[in-house]
Amino acid sequence: MFDYDFMRNAFAAATIVAVVAGLVGYFLVLRSQTFAGHALAHVGFTGATGAVLIGVSPLWGLVVLTVSCGIGMGAMGERLAQRDVAIGIILALALGLGLLFLHFFTAYATQATALLFGNVLAVDDQTVWTLLGLGVVSITLLAVISRPLLFASLQPELAEARGVSPRLYSMLFAAIVALATAECMQIVGVLLVFALMVGPAAAAQQIATRVATGLVLSAVLALAEAWAGITLAFYTDWPSSFWITALSAGVYFLAAAWRAALAR
Repeated sequence: MFDYDFMRNAFAAATIVAVVAGLVGYFLVLRSQTFAGHALAHVGFTGATGAVLIGVSPLWGLVVLTVSCGIGMGAMGERLAQRDVAIGIILALALGLGLLFLHFFTAYATQATALLFGNVLAVDDQTVWTLLGLGVVSITLLAVISRPLLFASLQPELAEARGVSPRLYSMLFAAIVALATAECMQIVGVLLVFALMVGPAAAAQQIATRVATGLVLSAVLALAEAWAGITLAFYTDWPSSFWITALSAGVYFLAAAWRAALAR
């Protein structure tokens, strides 16, 4: 399997993205903002197709638009959890605009499919290095704000009384989520971002009782699911995105069943 360059690139890209998604996704689930993360993926699709329309790399188009919209969502602060309807409308509009952009460039239909469902086996060397750079930035920023972010997530009123601005950290975290979402889209696509961003983190929170343990477990689960998904795709010729999604769902259901059994 590793005799092929495209497989080595696939594993390298999946490793970077899975670690970032596992760490960022843990806070995303903890803050109950998973729907907002899903919306950012659709916004990223619009950015990517718009970039293709003007002759720019799709990756940079989706990064710029997702980060911009992520900061805007973060500015809504704690009200974000009560804005599901507005986010849903933005989500649908973004996907519609993306399809409109593709209407003008029908030659990119194959590329659109890759954006929607992902194609980790098509990742080249340059994309791997770009993902590594974005991954380092994402994890570094998350490490810097992790303690006040956790404080603001669990005790927002007390955090604000202690001088920690929930709105500021919400904006910073939303920008990090946007970067992580842009990376995940390269592996599983717009429609399946939940597989890496939410599945492992939700499973980890079913098992771990400490934040540090949960963070590590979330990253490990995401990494294991990504590696196993690519391996199964190679030997079965089924899409890697399907396998990653199926494994993510399976692990979560097992973790939830284990948690329920302990509660009896």
